[in-house]
Amino acid sequence: MTDDERARDRALKAEIAGQLPAMCDAWTRDWGTTLDRTDPRIREYCEAVLSAPERHNLYEILGVVRFFRLLGRYGWDRGRVRRFFRFYEALRFNGRNGRRRYRLTPVQCFQFASIMGFTDGRGLRLCQLAYIFVPRKFSKTTSAASLAVWDLLTGDNNSQAYVCANSYKQAKICFDEIRAIVRDIDPGGKHTKVNRELICFTDGSRDSKAECLAANARTRDGLNASLVIMDEYSQARNTAGANGADLKNVLTSSMGTRLEPLTVVITTASEVVDGPFAHELEGALAVLRGEIDNDRMFASVFMPDPDDAEDDPRTWAKVQPHLGVTVQPDFYEREWANAQLSPENMLAFRTKLLNVFCVNEARAWLDSGCVMKATRHIDLDALGGRYVSSVAIDLSVRDDFSAVSLCVWDEAEMLMKFKTWYFMPAVSLDTHPNRRLYRRWADAGHLQLTPGEVIDYRHIMNHILGLNGPTRVVALGYDPAKSRELINMLATVGWEGVIRGVPQRYMDFTSAVESFEVGIRTGRLVIDDNPINAFCFANSYLDEDSMRNKKPQKKFHNGKIDGVITKLMCLKLFAETMMTPL
Repeated sequence: MTDDERARDRALKAEIAGQLPAMCDAWTRDWGTTLDRTDPRIREYCEAVLSAPERHNLYEILGVVRFFRLLGRYGWDRGRVRRFFRFYEALRFNGRNGRRRYRLTPVQCFQFASIMGFTDGRGLRLCQLAYIFVPRKFSKTTSAASLAVWDLLTGDNNSQAYVCANSYKQAKICFDEIRAIVRDIDPGGKHTKVNRELICFTDGSRDSKAECLAANARTRDGLNASLVIMDEYSQARNTAGANGADLKNVLTSSMGTRLEPLTVVITTASEVVDGPFAHELEGALAVLRGEIDNDRMFASVFMPDPDDAEDDPRTWAKVQPHLGVTVQPDFYEREWANAQLSPENMLAFRTKLLNVFCVNEARAWLDSGCVMKATRHIDLDALGGRYVSSVAIDLSVRDDFSAVSLCVWDEAEMLMKFKTWYFMPAVSLDTHPNRRLYRRWADAGHLQLTPGEVIDYRHIMNHILGLNGPTRVVALGYDPAKSRELINMLATVGWEGVIRGVPQRYMDFTSAVESFEVGIRTGRLVIDDNPINAFCFANSYLDEDSMRNKKPQKKFHNGKIDGVITKLMCLKLFAETMMTPL
């Protein structure tokens, strides 16, 4: 989250908190009886949130505010909500003392009522997409299992409920709960057949089924999904082929004939900070803020507010509404103590218990907060050609993006500024493992697509030539093992005198690494606001050789760090040519 986003959320919460007393009085007067006749626990939850905003995060509050606004705009099917509540509380779920029935908590009543209660102009269920974004041990998987059994027994006669996850093991957790519930309802198997991955009717009463699918499932043809449950979707990555994002898209695109389709995403945060769910969550939060209209979406979001301390029990209660219910009262205290023992434990605490997307900062060279703090918009034209600069290139041939970085010392602001551009062959984008993420960047103008199947060196050359104007380029660095074609092209147009080979050995990067880190941590170095820069830094960790020389390396196979390497090459060249002030 950027500083601007933090400021936005602080201001929005302060604004909404000031309006809540009047809102609460009006909504209680207008809708209190309706909610009590449906189930008093819905009203209990809403009043608890609205009367004590300091105990609840901004997006939980906005969810309740939106709930009342929808009440004034759409129909309310009290009967369906009541029937589902009775249905849920008649089921037996696995627990500490064996299988038993559980009474819905107020927050669960609110979630299920939001999904089941609203109707559109045709009298059909309004909600078609639901996000349940809560910490671990909220009982989200067992809650989702109840929706699958409900669809199996009361949905369309030919309903198809699919339970999916990125791994077969994860998908089976929820599906095994569904299997156990169905066996409990039909212990002798007179009406249903329950297999390892499929549940169907055998008595001819219904043609409905429930099925377990993992991301690498082969059976994707002939689907007609009525319900899709995506478990732990936050772990899906922006890669092509067999993955959770692909499976979700295949299933949801098969829902076209259904009158009341429903996709439910139940997940906790993860280390995949740039995956498909992280971007979907941004959209869901924008809906809650009122920036995007989508009344068919419901989102229940539990996470800290911007200034909440990680070690504060009030934060723990804010992010885990079932603290003391499904989670033991001292659980968070114990896990916080364990988090101090290792970076891996701290990562698990932040992602799984605080429900915050983050990476293992111990493996990262520069943590995300440090990079974000140093990020700003850089306008080269504002420099007016007054200052010298260095440029560095890291080129791919066809299978990924290339990077061009520029480094300039702005004497007016006393800052070392880095600006990076990224290029990729347009044809390669269609088959690249990261194509979804890259397409988003390309559409936003952050990634420049060049024509053809291989990188267009002339396009990059023209871009580099254009840098000698806003600044005066005194050095251009490249990897001597690559880039020869482009270097020859630049030499023929008069750049031969500034071209420098930069070996890629650890010893050649150590000084630049140390200078870059000092500059970024002291605020004397800034990088431009292209989001691919943050992606590259998140993918890099600092490695050392036997001589304690340092160089960033990739954390993941598909992780790109080109923008990091070119910045360091620029800084090395600047130091050698002009003696950088850092």
